[in-house]
Amino acid sequence: MMKRREFIMLLGGAAASWPLTARAQQPAMPVVGLLHAGTQEGGAGVLAAFRKGLSETGFVEGRNLVIEFRWGLGSPDRRSEAAADLIRRKVDVIAAPTCSTCALAAKALTTTIPIVFSSSVDPVRLGLVGALNQPGGNVTGYTDMGGEIVPKQFGLLHELLPRATRFGVLMGPSYVWFDRVITDAKSAVASFGGQVDTLLHAHGPERDIDAAFAELVQKRLDAFFVPNDARLFGRRAQILTPAAATQSPRSISLVTGPLPAG
Repeated sequence: MMKRREFIMLLGGAAASWPLTARAQQPAMPVVGLLHAGTQEGGAGVLAAFRKGLSETGFVEGRNLVIEFRWGLGSPDRRSEAAADLIRRKVDVIAAPTCSTCALAAKALTTTIPIVFSSSVDPVRLGLVGALNQPGGNVTGYTDMGGEIVPKQFGLLHELLPRATRFGVLMGPSYVWFDRVITDAKSAVASFGGQVDTLLHAHGPERDIDAAFAELVQKRLDAFFVPNDARLFGRRAQILTPAAATQSPRSISLVTGPLPAG
């Protein structure tokens, strides 16, 4: 059997032949904190696109990048808690795809960690950035300004259903642009002699949407509108299935904002 001294000498000789880079302490991988109002299932399309974009710049989760996920941030308290937790963990950047309110929660807590958002609303009016061409501060991102086209979307509904006069809005009361959507919806519908008859809140358990559809049928609405709300992304099937199956004397249609792939 090999003697202890010989074994130590052999091991020491092998270690001396290792490359210096292998023996040096490996740098910590950068960490991205991701904030999302919806569920992980509902945000699958957003996450797939997020990972694809990272890979195109050479970053692969688990290989040279860590992602800290925070899902289900539908309430202000949860958004603030999640943002504070990521800041305590000293993540390198905070990403808030399709969640303007998540980006706002993070902005309120840090001026040093970069925050990147994607949004369908005007980030200047929301208070995320100072200007579109020069955001300033530690916040930047992308917006398609989808929140500005509510009148156009109701105009599309009118073209599809020219005899429709009674419309509903499927939206939670905590939606960041609740008042703006309602104002734009009423104005657009009034332009062709219609009215927004009711507001269907869907911001809690699944039964909320079922109850909303029951109300929609009971009030014999002609069509309903769903704004670009991340919390409803994961519930598309639950919304579209009864919309397609609803039997009533009048036709019920759906117009919604841009949805993520998948």
